[in-house]
Amino acid sequence: MSTSPDVSATPEDGPQARSGSELGHGLRTRHLTMMGLGSAIGAGLFLGTGVGIKAAGPAVLISYVIAGIIVVFVMRMLGELAAARPASGTFATYARQAFGGWAGFSLGWLYWFMLIMVMGAEITGAGAIMGNWFGVEGWVPGLVCVVLFTVVNLFAVRGFGEFEYWFSFVKVAVIIFFLIVGVLLIFGWLPGHAAVGADNFTPFAPEGLPGISAGLLAVAFAFGGIEIVTIAAAESDRPAQAITAAVRAVVWRIMVFYLGSVLVITALLDRSTLDEAEGAADSPFTRVLAMADVPGIVGIMEVVIVLALLSAFNAQIYATSRLMYSFAQQGNAPAVFRRVSGQKVPVAAVACSLVFAFISVGLQVWGPADLINILFNAVGGALLVIWVMIVLSELRLRPVLEKEGSLKLRMWFWPVLPVVTLVGLLGLTVLMLFDETARQQVIAVAVAFGLLCLLGVYVSARHGRSADDSLPDRV
Repeated sequence: MSTSPDVSATPEDGPQARSGSELGHGLRTRHLTMMGLGSAIGAGLFLGTGVGIKAAGPAVLISYVIAGIIVVFVMRMLGELAAARPASGTFATYARQAFGGWAGFSLGWLYWFMLIMVMGAEITGAGAIMGNWFGVEGWVPGLVCVVLFTVVNLFAVRGFGEFEYWFSFVKVAVIIFFLIVGVLLIFGWLPGHAAVGADNFTPFAPEGLPGISAGLLAVAFAFGGIEIVTIAAAESDRPAQAITAAVRAVVWRIMVFYLGSVLVITALLDRSTLDEAEGAADSPFTRVLAMADVPGIVGIMEVVIVLALLSAFNAQIYATSRLMYSFAQQGNAPAVFRRVSGQKVPVAAVACSLVFAFISVGLQVWGPADLINILFNAVGGALLVIWVMIVLSELRLRPVLEKEGSLKLRMWFWPVLPVVTLVGLLGLTVLMLFDETARQQVIAVAVAFGLLCLLGVYVSARHGRSADDSLPDRV
């Protein structure tokens, strides 16, 4: 693996072709579309929406629009690269092609680490809720779910796709039902309910520009997880076409679901009563549906939140195992992780992800509180680094993709909008540096990413004669 980039690399010549270890192609466009929607609609939407509303008031809608536009642009750029060169390593592969082995190494391992930390938090949270249902310790149902998802991820990828499709379908159906009920409540179209008027929208920005900025920090990474769809696209039957259709469908629907939900909550609930929900009973979604006298709503929302957590956990087992597989193909992880089973599944990579997920769960339960908070709070900073590198990689690779004629999905108004997106991400970084809690994220991730970059340079130099950095993985 060389440290110099090779932006002229083509996906047809990947090392899998030489090793014969190729992943399956069982995913369909509907799987990818629903997976993208489900990945961004997690427990954070149901439990954490009140934080941004309390910080900015109704003006949090501006915060969501700004964050949403940034994510739409980033996903459009990532979709452009993924449609042209489908790869299981997704943005880490494109960073490697654009800037060299060190970039792919550092970005890939940063994202893998981020997902592992989130996995531990999600299965711990889901286990705690289910433990209350059955009167047992939370680790018991958590362990059962881990075993279940191990089985799901060890079978052919089509089975994983179907499982995740229906998980995500439930979450999307709940959001749509919530939006319909919310609109009926707002306009007084439900029997026994009067129209609410616009009282909760006055004043629109009670905290002014600082409030909007605080709201932006609270919601900036709400859309995180949507990038998993480009990892899965490499295992679809027609990767280029599938990723093009999925990206176009997902990004706008996510905007509608998030903005619609926030609009309904803001209209119906006083901002002074909102904050981060401790459980399903405190969720603003639960409170709104309770206004409509939906029976058993707390229990229903607990089920939805558990499904959201388990769905994300399942998707992240998949994503981390495919990243590990891609690392092994590039010489950035032991060769054992690129072996696949008869079902075309990287069994060793799946097992590795699960081992580290257990370690993450252990840290969540028994680890020092300060360490866990630092690691988990670094998730937002990690996403910021990843989004910046996606933009930089697209700016570097776009002319080459134009020349080779492989573009199937194009970023709008290139290079103006990519540059605008980069400026927006840098502006968000500045905001984070002025916020005490967010500043810790930036510092922790900056240190971690810097160390990974140094390690990436070393690994790239060491494998310079045995691994060809100009050969991106293709599945």
